[in-house]
Amino acid sequence: MTWIGLDPGRSKCGLVRSDHSTGQIEVAAVLSPEECFKQIGIWRERLGIEGVVLGDGTGSKHWQRQLNDLGLAVQVIPEAGTTLAARARYWQLEPPRGWRRLLPEGLRLPPRDYDDVVAQLLLERHWGTELKREPGLVVLRQLAA
Repeated sequence: MTWIGLDPGRSKCGLVRSDHSTGQIEVAAVLSPEECFKQIGIWRERLGIEGVVLGDGTGSKHWQRQLNDLGLAVQVIPEAGTTLAARARYWQLEPPRGWRRLLPEGLRLPPRDYDDVVAQLLLERHWGTELKREPGLVVLRQLAA
């Protein structure tokens, strides 16, 4: 049961692919909108996709139309509060090292874009359960075959 979480944006999108039966994040990515759409198309053809959980933020209506045109079931989820929640979750997934450990959590900014973590939180909100993610999961920055 492959599901996708998508945090839409104008310049970059957070994207995660998960297996609902195992509760595991399989792939995480921060991609341009064009690359994100291509990646979803690849996954749809190769793996089949049960559904897409889409954040209701920037560009979500456009994404909803595109995903519906691909024949994908789309669930739109409110994004309210996901940025701060994703920042906190980022530090759970990637514990701070070096000088970052010394900063109070509220002052720590992740060293990379964490839109993929927002996408993960959207899936978790939809299912009402926390998803597992392997430590050190590589976050894609470009289209993967």
